[in-house]
Amino acid sequence: MIGRALVGIAFYLHGSIRYRRAKKFFYNLLENPAYPYKKFFDYLMIGLIAISVYILIRHVKHDVSPQMLFFNNYVISIIFLCEYLLRMWVYSDGSKVIIDRYEHDLFLQRPFRWIEAVRAIAAKKGEYVVSPSALIDLFAIMPFFHELRMLRIFILFRVFKLFRYTKSLTQFVSILSSKKFEIFTLSLFATVIIVVSSVLIYVMEANNPESPINTLFDAVYWSVVTIFTVGYGDMVPVTDEGRTVAMAIIVAGIAVISFATSIVVSAFTEKLDVIKEEKLIEDVSKIGRFYLICGYTPLAVQIARNFLKKGSKVLILDNDPEKTAAALREGFLALACDPASLHSYRMLRVDFDRQVIAAILLQPSDVLNVYTALTIRELSASVPLLSILVHRENRRKLALAGINEIVYTQELIGLVSKEMSGSPVAFEVIHALRSENNGVVIEEIALDPVGAARFFETSRQKLFHTRLIVLGIYATAEKAFVFNPSLNTPIAQGDVAIVIGSRMLIDEFKTALYHKGNR
Repeated sequence: MIGRALVGIAFYLHGSIRYRRAKKFFYNLLENPAYPYKKFFDYLMIGLIAISVYILIRHVKHDVSPQMLFFNNYVISIIFLCEYLLRMWVYSDGSKVIIDRYEHDLFLQRPFRWIEAVRAIAAKKGEYVVSPSALIDLFAIMPFFHELRMLRIFILFRVFKLFRYTKSLTQFVSILSSKKFEIFTLSLFATVIIVVSSVLIYVMEANNPESPINTLFDAVYWSVVTIFTVGYGDMVPVTDEGRTVAMAIIVAGIAVISFATSIVVSAFTEKLDVIKEEKLIEDVSKIGRFYLICGYTPLAVQIARNFLKKGSKVLILDNDPEKTAAALREGFLALACDPASLHSYRMLRVDFDRQVIAAILLQPSDVLNVYTALTIRELSASVPLLSILVHRENRRKLALAGINEIVYTQELIGLVSKEMSGSPVAFEVIHALRSENNGVVIEEIALDPVGAARFFETSRQKLFHTRLIVLGIYATAEKAFVFNPSLNTPIAQGDVAIVIGSRMLIDEFKTALYHKGNR
């Protein structure tokens, strides 16, 4: 009877949309750092902790109003109690445990062992109850029993709850936890030194009437203060034997501090790359709309710079850590992730429909670009996809993968060759494009009335005539592109000129284009 009731309740809860939605909401609010409303909940809890500690400190030497005491002893404690129970609730799914056990027993054609299911649920909840963070939460609730004055000291445990709500403190603890063995060894060494020195100093000093060290507690206090190099000076040995012990303890204290410092430094050094990557992942969720570039190549550098110049944000993904490091040195937001892996985007928590303006696939292999396109299409059917084509025979494969725009660079270079064959430096430019020479770039120049009027006049100057190539003019009004324009080609305000040359030469050309008109 009990087993049947448990199974019925479990299936009801498991199938209830309202119940699942409520549990998911509280899980996100309490545990999911990517949930947008979690930070407001954390700020609220930090504020309650600050108020609680302030009332404790104020109450030591001043009267506190009954309303503030009621708020601290009941309201705050009840809020913390609700949080504790909610965290225990979302920690594991009891209904799933019962259903799994029931289906297991049903498959083996034996009666449902509901007692084992209840034990499994209790064991799972017990894991949470005995965890350090849950124990801190439990002690923080203790002031609720305010009639027991001693329990008010547990208000201080509310300060430790800050570790839940401040990511930096949590990260610091997690980094140190990677050095558990070293910290245990250091603690054991320090404990042995303290015990031995306490006994020695007590034996040497306790019977001397001039010595301030009269009890074993005084000896332990002196040893702790000395070994950690604090040295208050309120207790000092007066015998030669005691001073000899003191010198040994001072030397041991320097070793303890040095060991502790090296542990902290090595822990942070080992985790530095992980910390940086976590920070970058956090930044991705905050940058809003951006262009996603998959593959870090010289072409990706040019495209990313153009986007940044126009005020757009860019995220670069490449599976090669060395290329990612190079992108970071260039000032781009880049991560060493596999663009073709679903895990990468789930780890980054990328919302393609909300965040990604377009995904640009620039990896040096058509196969990699196809896999990347299929992965992105699994996450979003609407985000625009653009890709380069390395081998012409793979165009259909890229199109079937859901790529909207495919650019075959050799066709573009051939078109440039045909249109610019009469230019004195056409072959040099084409060679630069083929070899992806970083010194040669393609630049878009938006023309205002002054630039439109002086464009061809400036391009015919001696400095630019044989070193700068005008690839074409995009007529905005007619929405037409003119390759290799002649000097008679009409240019109007708002048109865009496409030029090829070195970065410095193009910058000098733009300066000369407007210099005369601005004088």
